[in-house]
Amino acid sequence: MTRTAHTIRRIGLALTLALTVSAAASSSGFAFPSEAREQCTGDAFRLCASEIPSIPKITACMRKNKANLSPGCRAVMDKHDATTKSSSKVATQG
Repeated sequence: MTRTAHTIRRIGLALTLALTVSAAASSSGFAFPSEAREQCTGDAFRLCASEIPSIPKITACMRKNKANLSPGCRAVMDKHDATTKSSSKVATQG
């Protein structure tokens, strides 16, 4: 593969992952999809590239690899988990 083709392929993969992470963030109730995209795109490529384009599989992979996430991405995931837990607690009490 030529260097140009390799570069174009990497850019395409990066865009695909960015869109996938963004869609996963917005569809799973993230209150901060841009923050998730900024903090987690690199981790998703590094740890979960084989799961692209399946949003549920990427999300599960990121949770499974939580100990290996960058500090910024782990913080975003923790915020999401805390928000999800408090939302489900309110829903079951109401």
